[in-house]
Amino acid sequence: MAQFKELVFSGVQPTGNLHLGNYLGAIKRFVAMQENFDCIYCVVDMHAITVPQNPADLTRQIREVTAAFLAAGIDPKRHIVFNQSQVPQHAELAWVFNCVARLGWLNRMTQFKDKAGKDRENASVGLYAYPNLMAADILVYRATHVPVGEDQKQHLELTRDIAQKFNNDWAESIAAHGFGDAFFPLTEPMIQGPATRVMSLRDGSKKMSKSDPSDYSRINLTDDADTIAQKIRKAKTDPEPLPSEVEGLKARPEAENLVAIYAALMDTTPEEVLRQHGGAQFSGFKAALVDVAVTKLSPVADEMRRLMADPGHIDAVLADGSERARALASVTMDAVKDIVGFVRSR
Repeated sequence: MAQFKELVFSGVQPTGNLHLGNYLGAIKRFVAMQENFDCIYCVVDMHAITVPQNPADLTRQIREVTAAFLAAGIDPKRHIVFNQSQVPQHAELAWVFNCVARLGWLNRMTQFKDKAGKDRENASVGLYAYPNLMAADILVYRATHVPVGEDQKQHLELTRDIAQKFNNDWAESIAAHGFGDAFFPLTEPMIQGPATRVMSLRDGSKKMSKSDPSDYSRINLTDDADTIAQKIRKAKTDPEPLPSEVEGLKARPEAENLVAIYAALMDTTPEEVLRQHGGAQFSGFKAALVDVAVTKLSPVADEMRRLMADPGHIDAVLADGSERARALASVTMDAVKDIVGFVRSR
């Protein structure tokens, strides 16, 4: 079997209102992974335009996601931080994958059904085909690992299917060009730790979302300390005290969510949280959660605001990262063109 260098790729859409779910489910993990892996972190702005965007808002949101990466502690010198649209090889490889992926595969993608709703005939082709672009985002760097939430596992499975079919369909050419028995890796998901799926503070059965009409359903990464405290105090709970065992959180989604948030912020487990707070009333537990959330999140919010006041610095980080990303992506894309039989200048 072909051997691939370990490399982590992940992307965040610049769709505005980054919240605690984005931080705990993705960005905080990115910071931890950079200690053990070579990492590429992308602001996937081409994915953002699969639905209508205001251009001025999109520009600001691209910078905001980048600011969140930097404020959380991602090192853009040791790793690569860039925005997708500055690396044209993403779109080039996506077209090849449009010709590899099967319609039946895309028809099974549940996120398209959710986002398009009942009026699917008016959804953009981009929204339908964006899993192929997502596969290209990953495989243009031949990334071996992707940190994903549960809602993205299906897309990563599609990425693996596309890689496998490409490797099979062009097996003879791949070998002839010196790449052994596989050109693309079968990328592995990285799902670990508590609070991979952060739920609404108003309804523990729904995922925390920027689109929820109630701002009290989420903690935004730009919220100040007073706002964070107020939202946690007003978070929906039930009348029972916290259980002493995790089993006691079943059928108590709001309690389970707050315990998971506390655990993720403290880099511990729900079991350990309940060992400390089992039997406590929610008023006391919420006070403890406020202290933890303000301590952990306020420095990130303060640094994000400082960075957003200097867009030139953010743009310079993205320009540097994009140049380094293009250098890697061009090597992959040149090889793909040779493998499929395109004529290119040398």
